[in-house]
Amino acid sequence: MQVRIYKPAKTAMQSGQGNTKEWLLESEPKPKEIDPLMGWTSSRDTMQQVKLRFATVQEATAYAEKNGWKYTVELPHPRHVRPKAYADNFAYNRIGRWTH
Repeated sequence: MQVRIYKPAKTAMQSGQGNTKEWLLESEPKPKEIDPLMGWTSSRDTMQQVKLRFATVQEATAYAEKNGWKYTVELPHPRHVRPKAYADNFAYNRIGRWTH
């Protein structure tokens, strides 16, 4: 079975770092089948619903190797944070005009 190990990115709805500190191990998605009777899409692979969390990438790779799974590790991209403060809106050395 093929799995991927990655650190999830933060969602667009959050400003903090919630749920981005742990490594996730999840199986690669397999193609879905169409049920001939009802026409619904389905899959027989129940591992698509499983997401395992690990504190470090070494723990995740060791778990995948122990189970005999092939894995790919996706390293996270560095995040560039510019420090901002509300008081900067009212600074005397502000660049740009004050508009409402």
